[in-house]
Amino acid sequence: MPIRLDRSFTRCAGLVFCLLLAACSSQPSTSPRLRALPEAVELSNVPFFAQHAYQSAPASLAALFTLQGETVTPGMVEKELRLPEREEALQQNLAGVVNRHGLLLYPLGDQLEDLLVQVAAGNPVLVHMRQGYGWLPSWRYALVVGYDRNKQVLLLRAGGIRRLPMSFSEFESGWEGAGHWAALLQAPNQLPAEADRSRWTQAVDALAGAGQADAANIARKQLH
Repeated sequence: MPIRLDRSFTRCAGLVFCLLLAACSSQPSTSPRLRALPEAVELSNVPFFAQHAYQSAPASLAALFTLQGETVTPGMVEKELRLPEREEALQQNLAGVVNRHGLLLYPLGDQLEDLLVQVAAGNPVLVHMRQGYGWLPSWRYALVVGYDRNKQVLLLRAGGIRRLPMSFSEFESGWEGAGHWAALLQAPNQLPAEADRSRWTQAVDALAGAGQADAANIARKQLH
């Protein structure tokens, strides 16, 4: 009889341990960097333009240009990007269009927390994501405008939806499929959170190369 009790106790203890381990693994990341951020943030002031064919990038850019005080529409940006004719060169053209508007395209790192840090600082993040699987995947641009760390959910401006909730895991899968591309559109006098000198300098050089010398000079001074 004592042997049976010991075995039962061992099985129960093992079950409890497994349940505790599963519960811990389901909790959001608690890295020091994330713990320093607000639990939940939503940038409700970010404009929204519904996206149609070939307009995920134009709609996202139009929202960010509007946030910077410009008056633009997705259709206007679509013409600047030369869509749909230049769709294959979209990412390269996107950087050029941003620079011609006197703004910097500041690249971010490939970790989800890199995006959350910016959103917490009030900076919406432009992201590129893969949709679908198999032989016919598609790609789209969207804006990350909020998050909830406890629920592990992001809020996106995407497609025809102003507040699209998406789990961290679903987002990271689509984001990874597009090469973890993410960037900010910053005014020359607007440093991002945790500004990286080399990335800022790279963005400033691209701005200068687009003929925006005055804006580039302002941006260079921000790091001094």
